[in-house]
Amino acid sequence: MELKVLKINGTDSGEKVNLPDEIFGIEPNTHLIYQAVRTYLSNRRQGTHKTKERSEVRGGGKKPYRQKGTGNARRGTSRSPVMVGGGTIFGPKPHRYYLDIPKKAARLARKSALSLKAKENEITVVEDFNFEKPRTKDMLEVIKSLKLDATKTLLLVPEKNENLYKSGRNLPKLNVLISDQAATYDLLNNKMILIQKSAVEKLCKPLLS
Repeated sequence: MELKVLKINGTDSGEKVNLPDEIFGIEPNTHLIYQAVRTYLSNRRQGTHKTKERSEVRGGGKKPYRQKGTGNARRGTSRSPVMVGGGTIFGPKPHRYYLDIPKKAARLARKSALSLKAKENEITVVEDFNFEKPRTKDMLEVIKSLKLDATKTLLLVPEKNENLYKSGRNLPKLNVLISDQAATYDLLNNKMILIQKSAVEKLCKPLLS
């Protein structure tokens, strides 16, 4: 699969880049995509949620009112879950949400996500670019030139670049990631994938091994 390499002003640079069919041209495995996304989202959860049950709530040593004669239901403690300020019944407790997925399955899920994007023409390759200093306005000009300012876009770069990252982090519809660190979720959670030319090889290398 060949794609044109665009300049940052949106015009054709005259260059082309070859995207391997074994990564961008396979039949997507939707179940593996589901598993990879589920694993990714589960592993992002902290699992620190906690509510107090009746044995942990402060107070409740004294009987709220006498057993009979008030017309109310009998109560032995103010920590009863049915009373205001009482404990929570079966509330959440700290819990690990860690899930695992085999490496081969994770790799195939990423290939499936990339093939899905390629099939829907949602991948664009752009020439390498950088800024002298972080500036949101410069990044916005590039995105507008490529007609992606109204589209949720993932920009894949070959290596860590503070200038590009800081220039893009204030744009609500742009995410900047190193190409080989983009998870299946990242690829699918953005409408368009914008890849710098030199990032293509770094994106493909771990998927071909």
